[in-house]
Amino acid sequence: MSLRLIIACGGTGGHLFPGIAVAEALIDKGGEPLLIISKKEIDALAMQGHSNINYECLASIGMPKFYSPKMIKFLSSFFVSYRKSKNILKSFKADAVLGMGGFTSLPPLLAGRANRTKNFIHESNAFPGKANRVASRWADHILLGMEPCGSYFKDKNFEVVGTPLRSVLRKEYDKTEAIQHFGLNPDKKTILVMGGSQGAQVLNSTIIQNLNKIYEAGIQLLHITGPADFERVKSHYGEFSNFSCVIPFSSEMHLAYSVSDIAIVRSGASSLAEISAYSIPSILVPYPFATDDHQTLNANHYVKNGAAFLLPENKLNANSLFEILDQLFDENNEKYKNMKSSMQSLSVVDSAERICEKINNHCN
Repeated sequence: MSLRLIIACGGTGGHLFPGIAVAEALIDKGGEPLLIISKKEIDALAMQGHSNINYECLASIGMPKFYSPKMIKFLSSFFVSYRKSKNILKSFKADAVLGMGGFTSLPPLLAGRANRTKNFIHESNAFPGKANRVASRWADHILLGMEPCGSYFKDKNFEVVGTPLRSVLRKEYDKTEAIQHFGLNPDKKTILVMGGSQGAQVLNSTIIQNLNKIYEAGIQLLHITGPADFERVKSHYGEFSNFSCVIPFSSEMHLAYSVSDIAIVRSGASSLAEISAYSIPSILVPYPFATDDHQTLNANHYVKNGAAFLLPENKLNANSLFEILDQLFDENNEKYKNMKSSMQSLSVVDSAERICEKINNHCN
């Protein structure tokens, strides 16, 4: 495959990591990707360890409300990014442009349209983001992570291909090694608690308020707090630190998923794709202030398919949490087995390869 593909994916981890996954798959197939990312710190951090992937940076763009005084700055920044994108397309000699969502993807896609280059967008969530709703007007083809999103693109050409996973998250790992890495007990069930890259204070607080009950239930925790809330959470563990691993973040999520029997997490599309790849039954606590409440829509898709429980943040407490945990850890365990199977059925491990093939086919 000799495809030369520009992947516009900067701004957030939810756009960036799937973009990196597509780049990895394309390189494996003999193609050449060029990532266009933002100047945010998260983008720079994410590119560490990927020296084989070339990238260019654009100014971070977030669209304000139409009548906001910030609109003038937005339009100026957009125009600068558009001009730079046109130059990048010309010098790279791209066969196609793939936008992964977010406003950083719009200038390259608009430049692609002006250059008559094939345009594609990928939407991971069950409800399309504002940038992809705009970009769909210029897209030759739309690629989706979840089937429910198709209802918003009825008059467009679209296919459900799943959400791309980085190569490190698509391999099997020895569970014993992973348990040793986090210092956990191999004879206990492990719950992964994670609020995304920035953590989730409400979720963290509910867990630390119920440490005694969790300990008495014989369950151990792998608690990824997020950097901002780590010190507060860690200080509450005290005598319970011997049945848990509390860390601010993990750069080795493949090991974290490998040890987890249940996950209590937010419902961002990338996190859900990763959890389903490891077939982990989950309790999903959507971030209530996510744009268009898309995390609740994501969660509903997994609940409808029998892979997860939905627990809204305003109903998250000891009673609601343990009511679900009791169902998953009962002696029968049929509920757990069924959820694990359902979660596995939602996994699309080869999503990145599918995307590369779809784009290559449309360009030839």
